[in-house]
Amino acid sequence: MKGLLQRVSHASVTVAGETIAEIPAGLLLLLAVEKPDDSTTVKTLCRKILGYRVFPDEQGRMNRCLQDINGSLLVVPQFTLAADTSSGTRPGFSVAAGPDVANRLYELFVADARSQLGSSKVGEGRFGADMKVGLTNDG
Repeated sequence: MKGLLQRVSHASVTVAGETIAEIPAGLLLLLAVEKPDDSTTVKTLCRKILGYRVFPDEQGRMNRCLQDINGSLLVVPQFTLAADTSSGTRPGFSVAAGPDVANRLYELFVADARSQLGSSKVGEGRFGADMKVGLTNDG
């Protein structure tokens, strides 16, 4: 499982012109599921993501995590993070999990995040959809 994490002051996901999810300040996570991943991988990565100290404290030091700031999380499935770019100019996706497994583990990740942050604090993209992701970078 690979994730690309971005601190944001706002982020949203749009599908077919309709905004399906948006969050205020927090983290945007692009998430890829790979073949060896399982429920243990999901729980481990979710715990790490929610615990990363990437928000400043009162002295401006990166000492606060998403839960400390009562922030939100937007999780977007992004299989291209599982790309193998070791040769040529066309990436291969042989390490990416198949759609059924990837969707199941993606949904498990979202459910785990919601159980820890609260449902209203976690937004999600749509697996397999042509999504437009917007964000205001914070940092």
